[in-house]
Amino acid sequence: MKKNQIDIITMGCSKNLVDSELLMKQFEANGYHCTHDSKRPQGEIAVINTCGFIESAKEESINTILEFVERKNEGQLNKLYVMGCLSQRYQKELEAEIPEVDKFYGKFNYKQLLQELGKADVPSCDGRRHLTTPHHYAYIKIAEGCDRHCAYCAIPLITGKHVSRPQAEILQEVRELVQAGVKEFQIIEQELTYYGVDLDGRRQIAELIAAIADIPGVKWVRLHYAYPNQFPLELLDVIREKQNVCNYLDIALQHISDHMLSRMHRRVTKQETIDLLTRIRQSVPGIHIRTTLMVGFPGETEEDFRELVDLVKWARFERMGAFAYSEEEGTYSARHYPDDVPEDIKQRRLDELMAVQQEISAEIEAEKVGKVCKVIIDRKEGDYYVGRTEFSSPEVDPEVLIPVAKRKLRVGSFYDVRITSSEAFDLYGECIQ
Repeated sequence: MKKNQIDIITMGCSKNLVDSELLMKQFEANGYHCTHDSKRPQGEIAVINTCGFIESAKEESINTILEFVERKNEGQLNKLYVMGCLSQRYQKELEAEIPEVDKFYGKFNYKQLLQELGKADVPSCDGRRHLTTPHHYAYIKIAEGCDRHCAYCAIPLITGKHVSRPQAEILQEVRELVQAGVKEFQIIEQELTYYGVDLDGRRQIAELIAAIADIPGVKWVRLHYAYPNQFPLELLDVIREKQNVCNYLDIALQHISDHMLSRMHRRVTKQETIDLLTRIRQSVPGIHIRTTLMVGFPGETEEDFRELVDLVKWARFERMGAFAYSEEEGTYSARHYPDDVPEDIKQRRLDELMAVQQEISAEIEAEKVGKVCKVIIDRKEGDYYVGRTEFSSPEVDPEVLIPVAKRKLRVGSFYDVRITSSEAFDLYGECIQ
């Protein structure tokens, strides 16, 4: 057990990761050494930043807490703290069930942990982070919360109403990160396209992204978690016209049948969704669209599901994730709809949808063979350098593997790479510079 060392473990999404990075900076300003997601935690203090989004994420968070409780009981840990979405929502229940945890914090009061340890908030570190990502890219969280109330989603119950960060504050953070060597920025929030509405009633995402793109040293900007209802079309002009805004858009659609979209409270129709996808493709030729879809929502019929499969075949999403519905306590669907699609049918539908997508993904990646792509190198792994094109976000999208033996490349640098072969979810290439 290492004195003055704090192990921080982050569960769930990149929005949680940003919170962990902010906390780490404060800890370090107070004289602690921090490790993040260490495979061999050795600190005297552990902080677990939990996820409470869906049942599997909650289970993983609880299991992680229990693992560290065991370490504490065995004398390998002095203090254990828990923060984040799970404890924001279930703090009283967790305190009763896992009393070995020294203190639970929610998603917004975690800085009080400094006081608990007899330390103080360091104002000069406010808004600054200890990056846990490779030095060349970072996540930029531009808002908290969500004003949507989709029937299945617990996020608004956990994080509250949508609160946009001031544009000047975001731009200053980007400038400071550029000075620290960051070249690529993943722009994240629960609903990206709603940015600014709470500030002055306008959707300001297009002007924000344009302003970020104009900062010297920003090489790539990538957009995550757009929403199809009232999509600000001027954002497409920014993606097309700004060379350093990646031709990439992450827009969760969830479903396509009007029956399901209505029951899900998505406030968008099938035709509006199809029209939007068509407009995106027309406005930004070559754009790669990532989406997330759900199967097995209460009341989903085989006909609804067939419409969803047809959408995937028609839209040919470059990137797609899917998951089976799980009932979340307190949501509209949990209160009003019986979870009436049997688990085996959910799984069959999920498997079929992903099989259709895998074939599409393989075809789309194969089309890149012979082309030259700009690639940023993320890491060296075994016999390969592993990088990404502008069409891929870290950790979730296809990567480009370049043989180490051919020449030495620098992590965090860009190279022109000719794609030589492809698999369903990865590309192979050789550097031509």
